Amino acid sequence: MLYTKIKDGVRCDLCARRCVIEEGKSGFCRVRVLEDGKLYSKVYCKIDGMAADPIEKKPLFHFAPGSKAFSISTSSCNFRCKFCLNYHSSQREEPVGRELTPNKIVELAIQNNCDGISYTYTEPTIFMEVAFDTAKKSHERGLYNTFVTNGYQTPEAIELIAPYLDAVTVDFKGSGNKEFYENYMDVPKVKPIFNALKKFKEEGIFIEITNLILPEVGDLENDTTHLSNWIVENLGSRTPLHITAFSPMYKMQHLPRTDSETLQRHIEIAKNAGLTFVYSGNIPGHDHENTYCFNCGFKAIERYSVYLKKNNLNEAGHCPKCDADLNISGVKWMGHGTGRKLF
Repeated sequence: MLYTKIKDGVRCDLCARRCVIEEGKSGFCRVRVLEDGKLYSKVYCKIDGMAADPIEKKPLFHFAPGSKAFSISTSSCNFRCKFCLNYHSSQREEPVGRELTPNKIVELAIQNNCDGISYTYTEPTIFMEVAFDTAKKSHERGLYNTFVTNGYQTPEAIELIAPYLDAVTVDFKGSGNKEFYENYMDVPKVKPIFNALKKFKEEGIFIEITNLILPEVGDLENDTTHLSNWIVENLGSRTPLHITAFSPMYKMQHLPRTDSETLQRHIEIAKNAGLTFVYSGNIPGHDHENTYCFNCGFKAIERYSVYLKKNNLNEAGHCPKCDADLNISGVKWMGHGTGRKLF
């Protein structure tokens, strides 16, 4: 999907890199290859990762809380993050995986008592074809679809998937600092991510954002201030933001884990910028895991880490005490904890 024939081969129009690919070569992602003048995906239906997760693990705290997402991924990525949690899949030179058709993926989701499908673990943009086909069939069966993405899509890619995409989690690292993206992720520019966020909003797709804080190299407070201000001005003050802690991983095991105090400091920066719903991530038991009503202070949703403990929302997804709109989407898939009671 989405490529343009040019003099020297083709230009891929899925990812914001817009790689020019010559005959017999692949793009930066390693899995889109030009053969006989046509661009092919090497990962179509080749599923590398698969699990049934709580939607809160994505993390999506304001979309269908208490529901369950069947999560899938393929090998490789369009980023080269030196700290990648899923590097064993994202940094593969050659894809591996189990052959699963879109129909089979949807059936597995239903068999595992899931309410939707999440395209995650590695970057879903690079396996857009299987995501698109699966998402379409998923909607036909009454399931939702979500992307966990680095946001490095073209507007064309977002327009393509938008009719079947219900929510996105867009993951920032180091608060979107340009030099950090260049030095530690091999990403030449960050503006396409902000453009993609505007496009997701324009298409009516529900948005949550994460921001990974890395000690010593990706923890500048000014960057968090800039990112938070941008979110308020362009997406709205009630856009959920997750400030997440780094754990030593892959090529950056020499760095310390992000401590609770650092995380708290960046959370306060985001709140001071005007964001209503700011959460902590990767530090279980932290104070900022629950959803409180901004109007009356009632604990509307109680969580521990990525697990829902108690959902007190009313049937409209509002505060049960004062009926304030807490920007909860996907209400028709909303569960209420252990029994996953659905309305």
